[in-house]
This record gives sequence, structure tokens and C-alpha cells, in this order.
Amino acid sequence: MLNAARKLVVVLVGALALGSVQASGDWPAKPITFIVPFTPGGITDQTSRQLAKLLSTQLGQPVVVDNRPGAGGSIGVEA
Repeated sequence: MLNAARKLVVVLVGALALGSVQASGDWPAKPITFIVPFTPGGITDQTSRQLAKLLSTQLGQPVVVDNRPGAGGSIGVEA
């Protein structure tokens, strides 16, 4: 469980860093894919979807959550 918590922290920190970038011009010009290395329906998925909604509002672009579970999170991290 601790390993899953660490991965969640990494995902959230990455998302917050993306959200804190001051957009200039037309950035981002296309939808953003937010890869979650866990199965849909869990707490990580729910949190990621809430964060994606917040980022979508702030950036003005759709943020799509893409769940890629398996291999202890390695598949999602590799993607």
C-alpha cells in the first residue's frame, strides 16, 4: 500500500506542476492525456479525474484520464 501511495504522490506532483505552468499563447493546443497507472474506480482514479477536471478548467483544454493498470504500475509509467 505504501508503494501505491508513493505513486499517487508522484502523479499528483506531476499534475500540479503541469497546472502551475503559466500558459502563454495557445498552449496547450490539443487535449491533454493524463495517464493513471491504476485500475478505474479506485481512489487514485477518482482523485485523478477530479484533478483532470480542475486542470481542464484552468487550462481551457480537455484533460482525458487514461487508465493503464498492470505490472505494478510499470505499464502506466512507461506510457
